[in-house]
Amino acid sequence: MSREKSKISLVKARQNPKDSALEQVLKTALTKSSDPESLDLNPEFLKAFELMENSTENLFITGKAGTGKSTLLSYFKAHTKKEYVVLAPTGVAALNVGGQTIHSFFRFAPGPIRPEDIRRRRRRELFELLETIIIDEISMVRADLLDAIDQFMRLNGKISEAPFGGAQVIFIGDLFQLPPVISVEDEAMLFEAAYDSPYFFSAHVFGRTGFNTVQLEQVYRQEEARFLALLNGIRNKNITSEEIDELNERYFPNFEPSDEDFFITLTTTNQLAAVINEAHLKKLRPKIRSFSAELSGDFSRKVLPAEENLQLKVGAQVMFVKNDPARRWVNGTIGKVREIRDDSVGVEVEYEGKRRLHEVERVSWEMLAYEYNADAGKITAEPIGTFKQFPLKLAWAITIHKSQGKTFEKAVIDLGRGAFAHGQVYVALSRCTTLGGIVLKKKIRPNDLISDPKVVRFMQENATS
Repeated sequence: MSREKSKISLVKARQNPKDSALEQVLKTALTKSSDPESLDLNPEFLKAFELMENSTENLFITGKAGTGKSTLLSYFKAHTKKEYVVLAPTGVAALNVGGQTIHSFFRFAPGPIRPEDIRRRRRRELFELLETIIIDEISMVRADLLDAIDQFMRLNGKISEAPFGGAQVIFIGDLFQLPPVISVEDEAMLFEAAYDSPYFFSAHVFGRTGFNTVQLEQVYRQEEARFLALLNGIRNKNITSEEIDELNERYFPNFEPSDEDFFITLTTTNQLAAVINEAHLKKLRPKIRSFSAELSGDFSRKVLPAEENLQLKVGAQVMFVKNDPARRWVNGTIGKVREIRDDSVGVEVEYEGKRRLHEVERVSWEMLAYEYNADAGKITAEPIGTFKQFPLKLAWAITIHKSQGKTFEKAVIDLGRGAFAHGQVYVALSRCTTLGGIVLKKKIRPNDLISDPKVVRFMQENATS
């Protein structure tokens, strides 16, 4: 089936790339493999990388679910010659991109940041050398946090009069997915008085700074044209009642996957996911085996990427939580535990109808912190802590929130009492590769399709063509 054609904007990309070194590496990095979201070479990536690497323009790189935003970031990190940092709003997101949290890098305290809390540093070499700041999962970054970053960099960066101290800023993410969080009522009232919305584009610095939008249009997760059209209708909140009825043809309230199926249930709450996982685990007759993780250095227990005490049984359904360098699985692959040994777990995975048994060993995650290396005159990411565990978690069910960035071939979507957050239904449906791989436990109602009108307006005003 043909893929939808890419839109090219901002710079003119070559339509028939052939023999340059960049193009050859891109062909290797982005061609189809066992990774279900791996990418083919396309002009969008050439264009986006060229802007990231060979310009000082501030960029907002966005795209629908499954357009390869994370792959583009990984490619940039591997091949850039710039002095850069990759930051994220949460510890888990920072681990996933091999970066550092925003608060840790700038040493911001939790909660609202007052101007008087931001001071000039005695040691500023890192910030003065910094050419590019990349912020992933930008949809979760609040406007006040972005203004705090701007103020900090003006005090500690190269050029005090310039936004972000003169550093290039690149935002990556999808505003139709995870929104920022305002935690308490008093904080919300304070926020409402100072900003039009909690989103990064309402930051005062955003209106004073030139940003170009790079929209990745080519979707790799789904290839069915009709399913893509339905997802776009939900994303843009212009779906018809007939199209909602079409989605609800996947409504099977009594569906229960067999023990040999590879369905995962996506829920709206942690509580429901925990109940489902516990019930399935109890049904299995084999004894529980427990595996304790190894922690060393400064690795926060608040952001553990896997269970500190992992409990498994033969027959358990699990999800991989880290990409395999050999590409046997990716973060989000569903499997069944077939064997358990002291130092490895045999997990069967299914991909495109074929099943394979893989021996899974413990792997390590590193908590990184950026430092100025005086000897090399460069910015380096140094490990400050490690976490070692099997890259597995029980996964008959997970929350829609935690499914962000993952791809599933078979999913049961259980909205419980209904969706309650911006983009929740879109995120759930767009995790799936095909419409036929979806089972709805509850029908989708029009009031489940929640989209923040300020996000819709911003994206319409900044759409590229």
